[in-house]
Amino acid sequence: MKKGLIMEGGAMRGMFTAGVIDVFMENKITFDGAIGVSAGAAFGCNLKSGQIGRAIRYNVDYCKDKRYCSMWSLLTTGDMYGADFCYHQLPEKLDVFDTKAYNENPMEFYVVCTDVLTGNPVYKNLSTTEDGYLEWIRASASMPLVSRVVKIGDYEMLDGGISDSIPLKYFESAGYDKNVVILTQPKSYVKQTNGMMPAMKLFMRRYPMMIKAMEKRHIVYNETVKYICEKEKKGEVFVIRPEDTLPLKRVEHNEDKLKETYKIGRKTAEKQLKSLVSFLEGE
Repeated sequence: MKKGLIMEGGAMRGMFTAGVIDVFMENKITFDGAIGVSAGAAFGCNLKSGQIGRAIRYNVDYCKDKRYCSMWSLLTTGDMYGADFCYHQLPEKLDVFDTKAYNENPMEFYVVCTDVLTGNPVYKNLSTTEDGYLEWIRASASMPLVSRVVKIGDYEMLDGGISDSIPLKYFESAGYDKNVVILTQPKSYVKQTNGMMPAMKLFMRRYPMMIKAMEKRHIVYNETVKYICEKEKKGEVFVIRPEDTLPLKRVEHNEDKLKETYKIGRKTAEKQLKSLVSFLEGE
């Protein structure tokens, strides 16, 4: 039996996930592997490094810093979330990411990106920090319109949520048969057609297959959620999700809302903790 954790993205809704995984770490809940998409990758990597509180700490500390996330950053660098600041200065100097602990933790850690040339998901195992792990996480979290395409080797990539927002099926195909899924939308949520598609088509005109992936994203997302709910009813997966729509925007500069969302994640995980342990320990 292999225990897996799947973490949805959602930009700053990821503060919910940060609260959940901090409760996991505090209660010594471990997994054989985890996979994160977009914010689920950017914040979820702290689970492997064992850094309780890091995600909420640096987001609160720098949420109003123009180098971290701002129109100034978008206009001057091409990325709303500044690539150099977010993926170098912050983890290497300002709120140091514990690469030693990350590398020593045997848990596998995967991220999902979207290949802009094919529109297909790219799944990358980042079990160590030796393979440009920060650039892969950056690619996974790079949203169209407000990010540059990230080039790694032969790949050109953007946000993993476009092609596989909740990669449960992938993890099942990789041999993970006891899975926990963290969602950042309530059960009632149904994804609609992206109202920004005209702008997306203009911005991504060099990548027709990417446009096709974005056009059908809501359909794929809703089908995936349906699949997860069916497995949840059968007791085959354990789902942690907010009860209501989270009280913040995808891009959020209000530290109180970030803290509130983080606390909702913590409370939700604590409420389900006993059931979660039973699920993970059951045969």
